[in-house]
Amino acid sequence: MRKKCSIKILFVINALLLLTVFSGCSSSEYKKFSGDEAKQVVSILQKNGCLDCHSAKASLPFYGKFPLIGSKVKEDMKDGTHYIDFTSLLDALNNGTPVSEVDVAKVENSALTGSMPPAIYYCMPMHWGTNLNSDEKKVLIEWAKNVRKVNFTSPTVAEEFAGEPLQPLPDIIPTDSAKIALGFALFHDTRLSGDSTISCATCHDLNTGGVDHLQFSQGIRGQLGGVNPPTVYNAALNFAQFWDGRAANLQAQASGPPLNPVEMGSASFDNICAALSRDKAFTLTFTKVYPDGLSEANITDAIAEFEKTLLTPSRFDKYMRGDKSALTAEEIEGYNVFKKNKCATCHVGMNIGGQSYEYFGVKADYFDFRGTGLTDGDNGRFAVTKNESDRHKFKTPTLRNILVTYPYMHDGTVATVEEAVKIMGEYQGGEKLSDKEVGQIVTFLKTLTGEYDGKLLK
Repeated sequence: MRKKCSIKILFVINALLLLTVFSGCSSSEYKKFSGDEAKQVVSILQKNGCLDCHSAKASLPFYGKFPLIGSKVKEDMKDGTHYIDFTSLLDALNNGTPVSEVDVAKVENSALTGSMPPAIYYCMPMHWGTNLNSDEKKVLIEWAKNVRKVNFTSPTVAEEFAGEPLQPLPDIIPTDSAKIALGFALFHDTRLSGDSTISCATCHDLNTGGVDHLQFSQGIRGQLGGVNPPTVYNAALNFAQFWDGRAANLQAQASGPPLNPVEMGSASFDNICAALSRDKAFTLTFTKVYPDGLSEANITDAIAEFEKTLLTPSRFDKYMRGDKSALTAEEIEGYNVFKKNKCATCHVGMNIGGQSYEYFGVKADYFDFRGTGLTDGDNGRFAVTKNESDRHKFKTPTLRNILVTYPYMHDGTVATVEEAVKIMGEYQGGEKLSDKEVGQIVTFLKTLTGEYDGKLLK
């Protein structure tokens, strides 16, 4: 009994010592940078201990080695870095370079909801005073809105929605009309494949949401790819192309599939050019637009020009442009539920996604849930960078036309949008959404189905 009392007394003394040493670490240093929002944000994120969990460079704290709580500390640090690593954001703010639209949305959401830092962190004696106060939250929220307005606001948005994390499509992306016609023809031309059986449109059918509705598309000689093909609609608004981001833009993307041995299977673009050159009428038309003739650069440039036209304005765009009658009260409520559950921290901007690489399974192990074992396609961004921190990170897909671009996820294993919403809520957001919440979010997602060539996508 005496031994137990001694242990309790020792614990209290240690706690009081920790409180004496570490309390009072709250800082108002950010106020010294009045008039410079970037420096204020840097100061707030640093002085409130955000980098303790949201930086791959963070060191394990001394209490992370303690029994029982050590495993929890390590788990929180891992989850924190998977959700957002502030290193690149702080570097951008310090250097005056562009920040990520997704990072802006995540900081804003944390300030609006008060979800960060979690109570388990700031209630510990060594972290007392690190909780964001109302003034700090205000600074972060104002910074986010100002950065969005300057850098990410759509030219078509109504003034009242200029600060929203989601934005309407632009009316048009500048293109060359002559190149568009060529690009359309090439997009549908099977001569880009090794045996003249596969075109870009084979897997990206414009009549079926820019996809083929298969888990894995069928390429040359019936071969199957390893990931679900993303829609080609609105792809021009992505910050990179493919799930793993291996192509920087549409032109680079157009170079990949023709030479992929599993997809279109051509030996080289020289072979493709030779096949196309035998069509004298096409060659004549092509050289009128590209005087230097058929080449990989010119073929892919034309396809990219055509793909820039694949914008699909929806009822949500009409609403964001100021037409209040475009959405019902239920659909607007669905949008609010969508934002409430942090969906609008990754699915942001004019493409409602496609602006960042995100770790799949921030709050729980999606691949364990799937139960089919890991594949090469599950590596995501790691396949390009070979950095272990990028394993299982994928370019966030657009949610535009999501109702007509099934199946879902990079692996194409999810058949319905309702199931996809549930999975994302639990494995990304850490919330088991109710059937009502799922229904509300899906009601909103239906408003993102757009039109192409004057017709609603199906």
